[in-house]
Amino acid sequence: MTIKPRLRSVNVCAGAGGLAFGLEQAGFDPVLLLDNRAVTCDTIRANRPGWNVLGLDLADFDPSEHQQTYDVDLLAAGLPRVKATASVHRPDRDDELEILKATIMLMHGIRPRALLIENVPDLVTKPTYEPIREYITAELVHLGYDIHWGVLNAADFGVAQERKEGVVIAFRDGLLGSFSPPLPSVPRHRTVGETLGPSMAARGWSQATAWAAQADRPAPTLVGGSWNRGGADLGPTGSKRAWARMGVDGATVADDVPGPEFLWDPSLGRAGMMPLTVPQTAALQGFPPEWHFAGLKTARYRQVGHATPPPVGRALGEAIGTVLAS
Repeated sequence: MTIKPRLRSVNVCAGAGGLAFGLEQAGFDPVLLLDNRAVTCDTIRANRPGWNVLGLDLADFDPSEHQQTYDVDLLAAGLPRVKATASVHRPDRDDELEILKATIMLMHGIRPRALLIENVPDLVTKPTYEPIREYITAELVHLGYDIHWGVLNAADFGVAQERKEGVVIAFRDGLLGSFSPPLPSVPRHRTVGETLGPSMAARGWSQATAWAAQADRPAPTLVGGSWNRGGADLGPTGSKRAWARMGVDGATVADDVPGPEFLWDPSLGRAGMMPLTVPQTAALQGFPPEWHFAGLKTARYRQVGHATPPPVGRALGEAIGTVLAS
């Protein structure tokens, strides 16, 4: 059997390492991971002590000071969600768009064989994002890259969550013609109940089996929320309503799973519904149970909610790696 050589990546806006972990499973070893939050860098270091993690704003990163970034196979970026109202030519600063532009500019410096950007699906599909797509296309074509725009649903890859991911994939050297987007890897979508049922029963909650049986669909999209305000919750009003239909209090995050004394009765409102714990939300993102998140509860949940599900990273990495290794 032929063993494929490992490929090399640079990961920017690495967050809690979900995309990098998935890419690692697909055969990519990061030479550098960059993120500007100390707590996310702590998370990556706790799980992969051997990885080279740099805590720095992307706008301040100079690849000429990091020679290992040259001649890498892939630049991968799980970027903050760009808003439709962002304007490429607006003089005032829009942080998310500036980070996207900095990622594209980094392509000039390191010239990877391929690029992967993960963001909102609207970046790929909505007319209001057309100026941003035109900007990305013009810059990458100028550098000699061909571009694929696509949308994946994490549920199609074994993640128990309806989570649409917009992806921008680019190859130089005419390699795009050999690329095929990843196909769904599971015959059916995994449900919240089958994913979280065992953890709900871990402290002897007698209604765990009944609860899991009715939580018979994937979760709504987990939303990390703003780093600058508010506590941890599972998403906007619509998401909270979807969670309530499964008997889950989506307005907060729990410290522990229910004990034997808990009475599950959604007719009582939030008092009769249980919130999820951070490890449970991580399971719904496809993280393995041994993946450790640094920080206090809200910071840990923020990392989970903002992460790229590792199974999506793996599927994308395998599709990209097939092209680069051929």
